Amino acid sequence: MTEKSKILIVEDDYEIARIMCDHLRRENFEVTWASTGTEGWEDFKQDRYSMVLVDLMLPEMDGFTLCKTIRLESDVPLLIVSAKNEDESKIHGLDLGADDYLTKPFSLKELTARVHSHLRRYQRYTNKHYNEEKYYYKHGLAIDFLNGAVFLDEQLINLTAKELEILLLLAKNPFITFEKPKIYQHIWQLENVEGNNTVTVHIKSLRTKIQDTSRTAKFIQTVWGVGYRFIGEQIG
Repeated sequence: MTEKSKILIVEDDYEIARIMCDHLRRENFEVTWASTGTEGWEDFKQDRYSMVLVDLMLPEMDGFTLCKTIRLESDVPLLIVSAKNEDESKIHGLDLGADDYLTKPFSLKELTARVHSHLRRYQRYTNKHYNEEKYYYKHGLAIDFLNGAVFLDEQLINLTAKELEILLLLAKNPFITFEKPKIYQHIWQLENVEGNNTVTVHIKSLRTKIQDTSRTAKFIQTVWGVGYRFIGEQIG
């Protein structure tokens, strides 16, 4: 590989993180380390990673929540690395979208083997679907997920960062209803408070820009009393 694969390690134990980082860098990977779940999510949003290694017992945002949050945004391989070896924890992690589970203590040889295995599989998947990153929908909407761009009738739509994040979240999970508080927590990474209409305001602005109305929704449908879901009909 001419370009190093980027790996994000989210681990609050300094010694374990240092050992993993040093070893994977010797294996010619580019490694970023985050010590909390919130820090890991921020790092993930700021770069493109080939794989994420997540501990479960993390401060600020636990590993289960981080896995669920990342999986809503990306198909990147997720490897849980944890001292929790109960079947219930493993099953819960895998149900949330993790691809594998490595129990501490582990050998560096096993870690390397798991990383290489998942990266090979992900690279095959990425190459296969590379040309599918731009999706076209009826009524003129097109979304370039790879570059974060939205078009209507082939014209680039000028969305704010939060409007784009909301649209990508919904469009990556079509026909799944997202409650308003969940959207707010996912996009703003803050606890929702009663009476907060931030999501409603952003949805209204987003709909205006993509020429979508709540009464005759073509892309974003209101689920009354609950939240929103993406209903765009893909073509091509």
